[in-house]
Amino acid sequence: MSAIRLLVLGSVRQHGRAHGYQVRNDLEYWGAHEWSTAKPGSIYHALKQMAKQGLLHAHEIAPSTVGGPPRTEYELTERGTEEYFRLVRESLTSYDQKMDVKSAALGVIVDLPRAEAVSLLRERVRRIAEWRSAVTENYVPEEGPEQLGHIGEIMNLWVHTADADAQWTQGLIERIEGGAYTFAGEGEPFVGVLTEGQQNPYATGERHPGDHH
Repeated sequence: MSAIRLLVLGSVRQHGRAHGYQVRNDLEYWGAHEWSTAKPGSIYHALKQMAKQGLLHAHEIAPSTVGGPPRTEYELTERGTEEYFRLVRESLTSYDQKMDVKSAALGVIVDLPRAEAVSLLRERVRRIAEWRSAVTENYVPEEGPEQLGHIGEIMNLWVHTADADAQWTQGLIERIEGGAYTFAGEGEPFVGVLTEGQQNPYATGERHPGDHH
């Protein structure tokens, strides 16, 4: 799964309607250019691709009074909203996602109702435990990696990573159940996007031809 699709849909959804440069600015604000492959070219490509696929509706906006080419503003379609929530749910429950996909899902988890978020995270813990028991039929972590030669270090890494993921997820479940954060339907949501013209302290400043479309 691509983290970019989830990130881009999440950004557009929070704005209601957004042009490409706003989306790029949001992703840099979230630090996604550091922990994912969300670079300007791939962000603009994802917007155009998802518009073609019917997940986003592209509005042609007249040029600004300053001049320049007309901008395209994007808005989620009904299909886009369905795809967005499908990606969020899949990312939260799948233990074997890449780190950027997990991070993207975590960034938008509050778009779900609190009870559903907890339920999905519990499913994640269950799947990690299931994976661990399948692996440990052939590899016993307590006996150490040496039992398989240096190749054992590969299994050692995976088991340690899975255990850390399960432990972290359990902690997150406890924080959410304890009332942390504002989830869907609970009042004013946390604003994680920048308004038009708001300064982005984390912007890379790297220019891209797609910035003005």
